[in-house]
Amino acid sequence: MRDSRHLLLVNVFFAPFSYGGATVVAEQVAQALVRQGGTRITAVSLISRTDLAPYTVIRTEQSGIPNYLINVPAGRGYAEIYDNPEVTAVVARLMDQLTPDLMHVHCIQDIGAGIFQAARDRALPTILSVHDFWWICDRQFMIRVDQSYCAQSPVRIENCRSCVEDFDAAKARFDRLGHLGTLADLVTYPSRFARDLSEASGFAPGKGVVWENGVRLPGAGFFEAQAARRKNDPRLSFGFVGGPSQIKGWPVIRRAFASLTREDFRGLAVEGSLDGSWWAGHDLSDLPGDWQIHPRFSQNEMDDFYAQIDVLLFMSQWKETFGLAIREALARGIRVIQTDSGGTTEHGTVPAEDLIPIGAGPDVLRRQLEATLATHPAPMAPHDVASFDDQARAFTGLMDQIN
Repeated sequence: MRDSRHLLLVNVFFAPFSYGGATVVAEQVAQALVRQGGTRITAVSLISRTDLAPYTVIRTEQSGIPNYLINVPAGRGYAEIYDNPEVTAVVARLMDQLTPDLMHVHCIQDIGAGIFQAARDRALPTILSVHDFWWICDRQFMIRVDQSYCAQSPVRIENCRSCVEDFDAAKARFDRLGHLGTLADLVTYPSRFARDLSEASGFAPGKGVVWENGVRLPGAGFFEAQAARRKNDPRLSFGFVGGPSQIKGWPVIRRAFASLTREDFRGLAVEGSLDGSWWAGHDLSDLPGDWQIHPRFSQNEMDDFYAQIDVLLFMSQWKETFGLAIREALARGIRVIQTDSGGTTEHGTVPAEDLIPIGAGPDVLRRQLEATLATHPAPMAPHDVASFDDQARAFTGLMDQIN
């Protein structure tokens, strides 16, 4: 292990402008690496402001990590989303200016994968961390235009004609990203499912390793707050963080709860949008039980939410790469009812026979809800889950392999 190393971290968002689960991972691991010592980090991310000239760079800093923000203009073309020469040139200049020892790339939609060629030209080692299916899917999440899961395994671009607007452009994208991905020295995935599907689909075969995401572990006082809530209100409390979309399974959840014949439970649905639009216009008062909308919460506030629930509902109707919320819940002794949704199942706490098949109707979920209500209270011990500090230590080992 080196005494000191300068890491250039690239992600479409980064503090102070944060959004999405992959950004949480990028930020939390970066902060953990800085705390643990031996690594200095500089971030590169994007903004889009009309008051600044296109591709202007501004510098900000938060939690001791400088962040160079590249201002991208509106109206960029299809190819510029995945390979933008203007952004590549800016990042290349930053490489020359900052002289990092290694580049760590997360989600780079709108940044573009040309930065891998710039790194190769400078003999700069690179690690790519794949968080979703952007590299092999024009639509990023393998969700078809009718909001159903694609289910290709492996992905073959010839089968994507019904989803993409311009097949030739999508084929060029697939081929270009496949080539640029091979320039990474190492490719990490948050689950075996994500690695195996990506490599089988022809993306950077043989370069993939599983680097499991950590989560924010419960803070001091969490379990006391959880116990106090359960004593004050002994009703079973369900939580849902996915939003009211079909692909996250809300229609199935709603129909399953609507068919229950008892009222002695609570339900909390989290407003995850930035502008309060997810649950606007959705009336939950006609559902059995006591349902409420819980405000959006930050990493620092998640204990307040999880202390209020006993069961997390994770009814995703697509195969996801990981599932942070599941691990957050398990670390806090919260039971999970979930679908057979890819990498989300690899925590190993839900028996295979209890995983709800994607596409199953509400009766399957209703039976699990009834069984859970019938056995309540049945506290579950916290599950051993990796923290962001653990994830950062594992990443240091990966860096040691290539730099």
